[in-house]
Amino acid sequence: MTAATPGLAPAQEAQSEGGGAFTLELNTTATVGQSCRVTYVATNNLGTDLATMTLEMAVFDADGTVTDTRILLDFGAMMAGKTKAIAFDLAETTCEDISRLLVNDVAECTAADGSEPDCLAALETSSRAEIDFGL
Repeated sequence: MTAATPGLAPAQEAQSEGGGAFTLELNTTATVGQSCRVTYVATNNLGTDLATMTLEMAVFDADGTVTDTRILLDFGAMMAGKTKAIAFDLAETTCEDISRLLVNDVAECTAADGSEPDCLAALETSSRAEIDFGL
């Protein structure tokens, strides 16, 4: 499994409405050298602060075939109501070579109080990019 490291990590505040969801939007993609930079916007509306949030992603090639690449996206700690924009570089893969990104599983999701909320059930995905994205 490959760990993707954040390339850019601007963050912005959001108001929590306690909707009980962790929303994840695939916002933009851009080929940078031999890598695909994927920018996500994540919002923690679970109603609890998260100490960790890591997702396991599967990558599909241009033909729609699942590749051997599995990626761990570590969003780190997120306060309740917080929105983060985070970019990850998928090494040795151009964006044109990716047809789909799939949230395969939640690798780790721990609340600040040590409990483990069901983050997979609460995950809501959307995409503004040309690459398909979802559960």
